[in-house]
Amino acid sequence: MKIQSCMIGMMVLGLGASAFGQGAPEEQKKSTWESSAALGLTLTEGNSRTLQINGQVQSMKKWDQNELNLGASGTYGKDRGEKSAESLRGYAQYNRLFSERVFGYLRVDALHDAIADIEYRVGISPGAGYYFIKNQTTGLRGEVGPGVIFEKQGDDTDTYMTLRFAERFDHKLNERATLWQTLEFLPQVDRWGNFIINAEIGIETAITKSLSQRTFVQDTYDNEPAAGRRKNDVKLVAAIAYKF
Repeated sequence: MKIQSCMIGMMVLGLGASAFGQGAPEEQKKSTWESSAALGLTLTEGNSRTLQINGQVQSMKKWDQNELNLGASGTYGKDRGEKSAESLRGYAQYNRLFSERVFGYLRVDALHDAIADIEYRVGISPGAGYYFIKNQTTGLRGEVGPGVIFEKQGDDTDTYMTLRFAERFDHKLNERATLWQTLEFLPQVDRWGNFIINAEIGIETAITKSLSQRTFVQDTYDNEPAAGRRKNDVKLVAAIAYKF
């Protein structure tokens, strides 16, 4: 199971790097990546004995009329010796700007969550997007497009078509703090009762030029979860991030 989940994450990152990183003109190769790695740890001893580790890696690159975002995150936790969290998530999204605000995109997502009984869930979605706000301090964009999901949840293996509705908001509060929020709605095309909602909100505050403190909440709502599992999963993460 762990080998399969790692392969999924590697496939997502590899797709983003190989599909959009080859054949670039010489001057485009000179542009730099903006990358960060974050690590969060929660440990309690006494009346409760819990351990939870969360790690993230994110990279972004902009050149000419192109934007590329890659990311991977993992969580592992134990509560009184019993596994309470084991998930691995990855994504890659390429945007091609047609004007200052209009763009087309291709996005790939992958998820493994042992506690939610999701062996794998891979989503592929092309679509169109629009920046409603785009300036030095604030960004707000919307995205819409068709998609397909391949998943093994519980004992069931399924492939189905979806629509993807998504938005992202970023705002620079001051020179040291940035707020972000995302929302994604994925209904099955021929059965709207089967849908997934992914949401996130967080704030990042700079400590030094390279170090920052990152706190965010992730919420995943699966309207048709695996048997015996709850529909809603909420995660609160506090981590230290290093930019390189």
